[in-house]
Amino acid sequence: MLKVDEVLPDTETADIRTYLASQEKKTLLRFLTCGSVDDGKSTLIGRLLYDTKLIFEDQLATLEQDSKKHGTTGDDIDLALLVDGLEAERQQGITIDVAYRFFATPKRKFIVADTPGHEQYTRNMATGASSADLAVVLVDARQGVLAQTRRHSIIASLLGIRNIVLAVNKIDLVDFDEGVFKRIVAEYEAFAKDLGFASVVPIPMSARYGDNVTRASDKSPWYTGPSLIDHLETVDVEGDAAERPFRFPVQYVNRPNHEFRGFAGTVASGSIAVGHDVVVAKSGKRSRVKRIATYDGDRERASEGEAVTLLLDDEIEVSRGNMLVAPNARPHVADQLAANVVWFDEHPLLPGRMYLLRTETDQVNATVSHLKHRTNVNNFAHEAAKSLDLNEVGVCNFSLQAPIAFDSFEENRTTGAFVLIDRLTNATVGAGMILHPLRRAANIHWQALDVTKASRSELKHQKPAVLWFTGLSGSGKSTIANLLEKKLHAAGRHTYILDGDNVRHGLNRDLGFTEEDRVENIRRVAEVARLMAEAGLIVLVSFISPFRAERRMARDLMTEGEFIEVFIDTPFEECARRDPKGLYARALKGEIKNFTGVDSPYEVPELADVHLPTVDRSPEDLVEELETWLKERGYC
Repeated sequence: MLKVDEVLPDTETADIRTYLASQEKKTLLRFLTCGSVDDGKSTLIGRLLYDTKLIFEDQLATLEQDSKKHGTTGDDIDLALLVDGLEAERQQGITIDVAYRFFATPKRKFIVADTPGHEQYTRNMATGASSADLAVVLVDARQGVLAQTRRHSIIASLLGIRNIVLAVNKIDLVDFDEGVFKRIVAEYEAFAKDLGFASVVPIPMSARYGDNVTRASDKSPWYTGPSLIDHLETVDVEGDAAERPFRFPVQYVNRPNHEFRGFAGTVASGSIAVGHDVVVAKSGKRSRVKRIATYDGDRERASEGEAVTLLLDDEIEVSRGNMLVAPNARPHVADQLAANVVWFDEHPLLPGRMYLLRTETDQVNATVSHLKHRTNVNNFAHEAAKSLDLNEVGVCNFSLQAPIAFDSFEENRTTGAFVLIDRLTNATVGAGMILHPLRRAANIHWQALDVTKASRSELKHQKPAVLWFTGLSGSGKSTIANLLEKKLHAAGRHTYILDGDNVRHGLNRDLGFTEEDRVENIRRVAEVARLMAEAGLIVLVSFISPFRAERRMARDLMTEGEFIEVFIDTPFEECARRDPKGLYARALKGEIKNFTGVDSPYEVPELADVHLPTVDRSPEDLVEELETWLKERGYC
């Protein structure tokens, strides 16, 4: 490959090298455009690209053709089409996905994220905001501040953005009326005063015609502030980044041979140098940095944002999910925490349901132990709630199955953020910003006990198990579980039945039949079943347990092989015909709400351990089949 100085004269080579060096020294600003539908976000970015001369002639020719086909600006070029690249976006005239664009001016480099305004794509807006330093919140001068304007502003605040540009767009459509501009600014500032923004800079503009975007407009002589590009070039977003303590989440342990053991990752904050002391966050083990290796060779120092491999003096245990940190400024390590949550899924967030909580490098099962409140996007009020629906924001307490290392999001956006994953579908259902650990996480410890599950089981001469009977009401769960327990009891086994109706008379008498209450119902029963299995018992749990997520949660609480899901498969029509308690008749008349199989779903097990179809079979035959299955596996 030819080098620059092999094909160009010395003077031209020097000019190119000088230019490249000047580009490398420019600071980089990441920002996003957000706001409600049709406020002009894509048009604004198109205007920035056009005015900074980052559109090639062939692109401009294509844009002119596309404008005739998809444009919404008459005979003018539709600049929004520069970033609305999906066919569905062009057909509907909206933004769906997040589009990232790079541009530069003589003073600074920029990466801008064009985010959708539609409420159903709020998750995409949150994605764009997660890495941004500044948000340009657009408001249509004709519409004023809308609900989505508020929602996006709240999410920007929660995601750590502290600098806002309030772009009052389409000011040309209200004849550059100063009164309209001032009214919108006053309304927004009143709303945003408690969101913690360091600066809110209002600018009247017309993205379509370029007024106050890259140049001052003579059509708004009453406005004496900066143009948008002037502000973006000069705004300080670095703050105290250099003063933040060292954080290095370990992404990979690199051991190509017995002489090299390095910990690869990206410096999340602070800096590190050869010879500096570091501490393993979770274990507290201390060591010293021996080498800082990179693709281009060893370095003496690494700073925030740089990807490196650290080699330590000592052979201490550090795995993916752990963190190397400054000894005198350690992160929190806890299994309970409070966090702001933005919910992305059409199925609501429910306390008691288990999710995967994934941080920069770690992953752990997590349960929402308490939904403290929901945030009203219109007035920022805290409202009582039992669940979070799509696009809602709230504060939750989380209980984790294992401790993780973290900072508060306010202190560190990298080590203080997480996403929530649905454990069945692997879909990202929420984003979280950690507020603080819960004090009880440090006050409660496991008490070591001398008598173990194994010793209790040995005394009873049996293998503990949890037989989880699931099926529709009237399917025969309780009948089969009762007959099986009688046979096990006669054979000298130590058993106990947890029946849905019986438990609701005591432990769960405070719960109803909403989806939230059903989740909590199963969570409590699963914990009780686990304790009984710890006592060495064979536990028979007879609950409808309609949701796969809760049955999966119950399985994960038990030791491997201890949980046996038994699907009592009786069709809805047969259950309704039997109707032993008269519930189906009342539910079908609308007298009982949230009845499983009628107006509340039952999620059929996809892979039950034991599948027992009941039609044309007696309970005795079914119990005999189940008993045979258990004997073959050593349970009885």
